[in-house]
Amino acid sequence: MRQITAKLLQWYDQNARSLPWRSDPTPYKVWVSEIMLQQTQVETVIPYFKRFMARFPDLPSLAQADESEVLQVWEGLGYYSRARNLHKAARIIIADHAGQIPADITALKGLPGIGAYTAGAIASIAFGAPEPALDANIRRVTIRLLDLHEQPGKETDSRLRKFVREVLPHSRAGDYNQALMDLGSAVCTPAGPLCQQCPLQSDCLAFQRGTQAELPLRKPRAKVPHKLVVAAVITQGRKVLLARRPADGMLGNLWEYPGASVPERTSNLPAALQELLKSRFGLSVVVDSQLGAYKHAYTHFTITLHAFSCRLPLAEQAVLPPDFTWVEIADLSAYPMGKVARLISRELG
Repeated sequence: MRQITAKLLQWYDQNARSLPWRSDPTPYKVWVSEIMLQQTQVETVIPYFKRFMARFPDLPSLAQADESEVLQVWEGLGYYSRARNLHKAARIIIADHAGQIPADITALKGLPGIGAYTAGAIASIAFGAPEPALDANIRRVTIRLLDLHEQPGKETDSRLRKFVREVLPHSRAGDYNQALMDLGSAVCTPAGPLCQQCPLQSDCLAFQRGTQAELPLRKPRAKVPHKLVVAAVITQGRKVLLARRPADGMLGNLWEYPGASVPERTSNLPAALQELLKSRFGLSVVVDSQLGAYKHAYTHFTITLHAFSCRLPLAEQAVLPPDFTWVEIADLSAYPMGKVARLISRELG
């Protein structure tokens, strides 16, 4: 056990990635980075982290901001519930923890958006607590070290967490967790692991048995469903009509062009859009032309969104549904949006 720790930390001291949150690992920066890194690669996170820190350099500035500001700075990073949870947690920390991010693992788990992995990462990296952090990289490295041929699940994670906790050094717990992350990212990769470069080669049971390429075992992938979506770009002079999504759903509180999914086999999309807007929002629109078709992949499904240029008859213009608003096209950048809505907005100029 001690040999594994010593080898890994020595490797980390020579090969650690230079990351903006590592140069000054305050609890605030560690917390923000770990939330951003949930389901997102490091290279993608770096520019967003820098932009976020420039706008919200400390916890009070984040807590005092409006949610729309936070979503706007987050825009493009995806998984927007992370941004909303970050904002909620900042306000809770101000109110319930005297403005200090808690070091206690249980208190961390009590904050919105923080699960077992994120709590362990924050506790170990920011506070030096001897807590394991089981992300995808650490999970893969550990499974190969143990040559563990088990389907992923809670029981496997419990076994891995127990092993990591036994190996975890009390004096450099945060460095050890980050070393495992970096090793999994740069050397013990999902495909074609670079075993000849690995400091733990002689300790790795999978390498010794030649099974590293087949580990970790994966669940069979389910077919990703596809949705056909229509949306109305309703203009009035140099203004366009936006709708805000419900706060508790996907892309919560982001702005979009009103529409929804329709059956896959729908042939007359303009008519389907008119019927949908009338039944759901009470809006009667005239569809003029199609603006474009946009493909996008979310975590559990893909979409093809057809956007249509529309207008409201004069009689319809005075009454708008709740959470609808007219926006100057020149001001669209101030409204946080998902990727497809932003692509449409850019085309409006």
